[in-house]
Amino acid sequence: MGYVTAVPVPSPRSEAALPGRAGRLSLAVALLAGALGAAVALLATRQRWSEGTATVAGGAFPLTASGSDVTGVPAALAIVGLAALVAVFAVRRSGRLLVAGLLALSGAGTVAAAFLGASDSSALDEKAARATGDTAATVSTLSHTAWPYAAAVGGALILLAGLLALRYGRLWPAMSGRYERGGAPRPRRRAGAVDPERPEEIWKALDRGEDPTGA
Repeated sequence: MGYVTAVPVPSPRSEAALPGRAGRLSLAVALLAGALGAAVALLATRQRWSEGTATVAGGAFPLTASGSDVTGVPAALAIVGLAALVAVFAVRRSGRLLVAGLLALSGAGTVAAAFLGASDSSALDEKAARATGDTAATVSTLSHTAWPYAAAVGGALILLAGLLALRYGRLWPAMSGRYERGGAPRPRRRAGAVDPERPEEIWKALDRGEDPTGA
């Protein structure tokens, strides 16, 4: 006596469709995450990260430091990550893995640099020394904003794009469509025979670089 199971058996066609679906979804998420992360990190480095006061001639002089004053690493790595995101589609196989790794490292470095800069006071101390003329002067009433953490979020998005490229990059298309997967150029489609009685077809064949006589 036979038994009937209720567990559906996936068809070969549905199994073959899974890699393509995963490739398209991961590609869309990686592009969105990488571009958005780089934009957020670059924007955050232009904002005020810390503020404080320095005592000048018996009064308090307000000082502020932007992200670029504190550290230039997040902005530089965000640009590297954006370039790597574009370069992923220009290379294949092992080259794509190397560029994807660079993309992931750029994101991780952006996160680390942003967190280190969130508590940094050296930029304000340098401004306090210049304002007071005292090289030993330091800033007082130091406070920090949330922009360093916004830069860290941008770096995390770049890191996500790199991890997706490492995992699914082999399923993504290349930038140029002139070549097949094997690297051979696609054969040119041969035009139909030219009617010698129609001068316009002869001129079109000459424009295409073909011999209208068929020789």
